[in-house]
Amino acid sequence: MPPAYPDRVNVSAPASAQELLDSLAGEVPRERVVTDPDVLESYSHDEAEWAPYALPLALVRAESAREVQAVVRACRARAIPVVARGAGTGLSGGANAVDGCVVVSLEAMTAIKTIDTLERLAVVEPGVVNDHLRAACAEQGLWYPPDPASSPWSTIGGNVATNAGGLCCVKYGVTRDYVLGLEVVTGTGELVQLGRRTAKGVAGYDLAGLMVGSEGTLGIVTEVTVKLRPLQAPQRTVAGYFDSIVDAGRAVRAVAEAGLTPSALELVDRTCLEAVDAWKNMGLSADADVLVLGRIDTPGTVGDDEAACMIRCFDGAGATWAAASTDEAEADALFAARRLAYPALERLGPVLTEDVCVPKRHVPEMLSRIEQIGRAHDTVIADIAHAGDGNLHPLLITPHDDEPARERAQAAFHDIISAALELGGTVTGEHGVGLLKMPGLRRELSPEVLAMHAAVKSALDPDHILNPGKMF
Repeated sequence: MPPAYPDRVNVSAPASAQELLDSLAGEVPRERVVTDPDVLESYSHDEAEWAPYALPLALVRAESAREVQAVVRACRARAIPVVARGAGTGLSGGANAVDGCVVVSLEAMTAIKTIDTLERLAVVEPGVVNDHLRAACAEQGLWYPPDPASSPWSTIGGNVATNAGGLCCVKYGVTRDYVLGLEVVTGTGELVQLGRRTAKGVAGYDLAGLMVGSEGTLGIVTEVTVKLRPLQAPQRTVAGYFDSIVDAGRAVRAVAEAGLTPSALELVDRTCLEAVDAWKNMGLSADADVLVLGRIDTPGTVGDDEAACMIRCFDGAGATWAAASTDEAEADALFAARRLAYPALERLGPVLTEDVCVPKRHVPEMLSRIEQIGRAHDTVIADIAHAGDGNLHPLLITPHDDEPARERAQAAFHDIISAALELGGTVTGEHGVGLLKMPGLRRELSPEVLAMHAAVKSALDPDHILNPGKMF
């Protein structure tokens, strides 16, 4: 059975809000240290359904690295936990407050400090929204590829914290592949520079890489240096309709077996399509039980050949219809629907979001197991996926205020993790461990490896004040 997820988590913090205010006087303007309970409640959790959280002692809206450093130092001196927060779009509980903590919001640190067209890099503060950075780079003829579905809202700092991926990561990689350097406040209150701004560099351990995906447990990121690429070439979109989600999974596997590396390969099932149609009236669910969307950005006739090959892969796997789009607006609308799937489903009731990743050869089997798990637990499971790299997002939907349905969904959540691990997969591809995946992480990693993680944590955060109770 899955672990119980309480409504609150408690970490003792022997300090008062007034003590904190007094300690920060002269370091952070008083108006940006918030103790209003209603405001604190709104900053106490991310978007993870049923992940535990508590009311923080205070919220600090930091506007500089020095202010973050001042907060960490003040909290360390008083044994107060510190939880960093960006836009709050996370889906694992990684930014949830613990009892008596200080939440440091980085949302006001929004400066794009540098876009260097010669070195092809950008230097940004952690509160910069992903899409805002992408738009600013595009004006300079450059491209920042990581594109999580939350890119219109999620911040670069949050993307770094969870090593976010996105639609194009099947070809272009995830956040870690683009982070060159970081400015970080450590658990001891030191402000340090990690990484580099050169094309190459192997001086010492890759501490910047270590910070990516650490979910604020090793340090608080106050500046990010990312590498950029030239603007992406025009893309061809291929769509396939399938009557079976397993057939759709076979099409994904066939694309990989054919040696294709698409710039995107996404899967959306009927439950998602109907939810988007009900919200936006896009008419997507009339013809397909499962929609697979592929994109090819290889230039010239080679790209044409690859698109034709993808269509053959779809047809061979049992597509009821497959074709390359000749209408750019229509193609963009299909991918817009893919990004709208999650918020559309949220309109139906609480959504518990999975994030497992399996080897591409096992995508059909994993999709089949998810179907079986949904039936076994009488739980509605909608499927969207970055299918091209095996990153599946089963979305478990429950009615409002239905405790038995919630318990069934949590049991299904646990079984999906078990199935992914049995197939050689991982409990999280891009959303992070946070709180919801902690039991799964302990199953995925050996005791020896867990001990290595604990040693790193103790070295960089010896008092364990940074985002305590998360990941491990």
